[in-house]
Amino acid sequence: MNKHFLGDTAVLLGRSLRHISRSPDTIITTAVMPIAFMLLFVYVFGGAIETGTDSYVNYLLPGILIITIASGISYTAFRLFLDMQGGIFERFQSMPIARPAVLWAHVLTSLVANVISLVVVVLVALAMGFRSGAGVLAWLAVAGILILFTLALTWIAVIPGLSAKSADGASAFSYPLIFLPFISSAFVPTGTMPGPVRAFAEHQPVTSIVNAIRDLFTSQPVGADIWTALAWCVGILVVAYLFATMSYRRRIS
Repeated sequence: MNKHFLGDTAVLLGRSLRHISRSPDTIITTAVMPIAFMLLFVYVFGGAIETGTDSYVNYLLPGILIITIASGISYTAFRLFLDMQGGIFERFQSMPIARPAVLWAHVLTSLVANVISLVVVVLVALAMGFRSGAGVLAWLAVAGILILFTLALTWIAVIPGLSAKSADGASAFSYPLIFLPFISSAFVPTGTMPGPVRAFAEHQPVTSIVNAIRDLFTSQPVGADIWTALAWCVGILVVAYLFATMSYRRRIS
């Protein structure tokens, strides 16, 4: 790898972050939908949903955090698509810039933007009554899972960002990811679901991630859920990274 990789990535990251700072509506938009879902489910549907917990916002928040990430990564694909169409990649190729730095700058920009959105959502949840007895280590574990999941989904976002034919197509891939938490334990216990739906819900990545985060927030033993969640995150990350880098090489070759 080019010895200037870290420096080039830092410079390009600064460029991307400046773009975001000039249009903070992207972060606001990312946070608005999950917050709207949280308000809707807590204050409209919450009283009719039996979860076995005293506070529905405590039960709901882990799933809302996953939706926040899923909605935020669509902007990564969108920004990458605009750079591809604007010819900026061709300009970078004519400069002595480490080629992987271009993708990593977009990925790290997504990570920064999503962390800000997640913090905003957690602050709103606190205002709505969310409380956690988790210690520092548990909060760090939650942060680690969310960061790993953000990186995994961001590398997925790189693929349509490089290959889409339109801006709408680049960001539309995130819709199934946003919908996935609704067929999981994010909003209701999976035991209330009919057979085939329950089987899918219990064996898809969102359920194990949500359950692990929920146990960490409530200071409960996480058991196998945290290892399953980490396995899903790492597996998705590795596969998405490989496909994204292959797609990138084809585009710049």
